[in-house]
Amino acid sequence: MAPEAAASEAVTNEPQARHIVYCGVCTLPPEYCEFGGTVKKCQEWLEKNHPDMHEKLYSEEAVAATLSTLSVDAQKRAAKDSQKKEAKAAAAEAKAAEAKAQAQVLIKRVERNKRKYVTAVSGLEAHGMDLKKVAKEWGKKFATGSSVTKTASGGEEVVVQGDNSDEIFDWVVDVAGVPEDNVDCIEDKKKKAT
Repeated sequence: MAPEAAASEAVTNEPQARHIVYCGVCTLPPEYCEFGGTVKKCQEWLEKNHPDMHEKLYSEEAVAATLSTLSVDAQKRAAKDSQKKEAKAAAAEAKAAEAKAQAQVLIKRVERNKRKYVTAVSGLEAHGMDLKKVAKEWGKKFATGSSVTKTASGGEEVVVQGDNSDEIFDWVVDVAGVPEDNVDCIEDKKKKAT
């Protein structure tokens, strides 16, 4: 019986795998979210998905216990730093929202040959869209070839074969949620020489 007892002890003494929770916003463990730039969003995510851990880390008792170990000067510095971080995060969010509100989506219908057209769409990345996924979706939706190409100015655009500018306009406004004021349709037509 002694070998069986020794075998069971060896099993319990082996290191066990730990389950570590990572934040869904900043991808750090929740204990380190304060060092990221999105503390408020991280706290909201943690409260929604892991309320027990949120209570352990951000309850008034936990915060008071942490602050009580600091000196008075360190407490003042910590409060000042947290205010600065919150102000910086709020300013960054406001700036990103303003840039998104002002970003233009250009839909160009370009003539290739006599009656052959391609539709080039640029400015989608400013609205948080993945261009490759959009190109693939449009290729399926319009049953045409669709790809992401680099422009001469260094940006990227989605090029769809055929004249699909009206359908793309509707998709960008309805599905992507881009305001109509921010979407411009441009038609590049070659004039006939008379």
